Amino acid sequence: MTEQWSGSTGTTSTTLTRRSTMSAAVIDGFGDASVLGVAEVPVPVRVNSEVLVKVAAAGVNPIDAKTRGGAGVAAAVSSFPFVLGYDFSGVVIETPFEGHPLRPGDEVFGITSTPRGTGSYAEYVSVPSLQVTRKPGSLSLLEAAAVPSAALTAWGVVVDVAKAHEGQRMLIHAGAGGVGHFAVQLAAYFGARVTATGAARNQGWLRELGASTVVDYEAARFEDQVGDVDVVIDLVGNVAAETGSRSLKVLRPGGLIVNVPTGSWPGFAGEAAAAGVRSTTYKVSPDASALAVIGRLIDSGDVRVHVDEVFPLDRAAEAHRAIEAGHTRGKLVLQVGSLPF
Repeated sequence: MTEQWSGSTGTTSTTLTRRSTMSAAVIDGFGDASVLGVAEVPVPVRVNSEVLVKVAAAGVNPIDAKTRGGAGVAAAVSSFPFVLGYDFSGVVIETPFEGHPLRPGDEVFGITSTPRGTGSYAEYVSVPSLQVTRKPGSLSLLEAAAVPSAALTAWGVVVDVAKAHEGQRMLIHAGAGGVGHFAVQLAAYFGARVTATGAARNQGWLRELGASTVVDYEAARFEDQVGDVDVVIDLVGNVAAETGSRSLKVLRPGGLIVNVPTGSWPGFAGEAAAAGVRSTTYKVSPDASALAVIGRLIDSGDVRVHVDEVFPLDRAAEAHRAIEAGHTRGKLVLQVGSLPF
């Protein structure tokens, strides 16, 4: 589908008038999930190397809820109403120039630059072209919106930082979550021997994803089940049962722990140093080239995405309550546009 759109620089048809406003899920201030509501806001104007995309769906991430509540990247929010959201899928409307590799009508997925611009809980986004790529052909637009932030975070911690390889022993906490279910698959794909923690209902599923050992964190303490691991991918921190601190006990001397959730473990670096292990936090980079590689792994069947539930845009608050409850398998998605697109 190619939406016709005027006001571009020769990248699309010019038979329709540019829309000036769009529907978006916004916050007018920080607070609990009830501050999220749908409003009309200006359509972002594409500039320079940006690509304008009509959004089909938006992924819901923990950082969205943290920011809405006044944490996360809230310090960089300069005005209200503010549109949340990083992940999106949709159709290209405008590109930077006529010969650009992305063309109007292409189905794409990627990550916004929010809070530097409009987030993805909206009908349109304008993003740097290096942050968007064609979606995997094997995925629907709804499924594709669930991939970017979580899969790129998993790629960053498992491949770029931990350098997953044959025979490496890796413990991944919250293996059934958004980042976790990608991390388990990528670690196993590159040959690591994966131990994952998860709830009882996810035990069999985590083994299907590639975990060789699964620890039910509700029934047993993981430090009693595993030890002498090379890497811990900590997707929990100390917000629940001191998971982060306890993880230091299972690492071999000089092993590596990667802590991902923002603000989840005050004193992280000091504790790790005292335990004689290496440590780092991690923040995702919106790298379309890495996302394209992940897309190829999805199309080949080596990696899959699980969408736990889809919410319409006007139920964004409900989606935030669900992700804050902490029991999501895989990802939550907001349907923004009418499908089929």
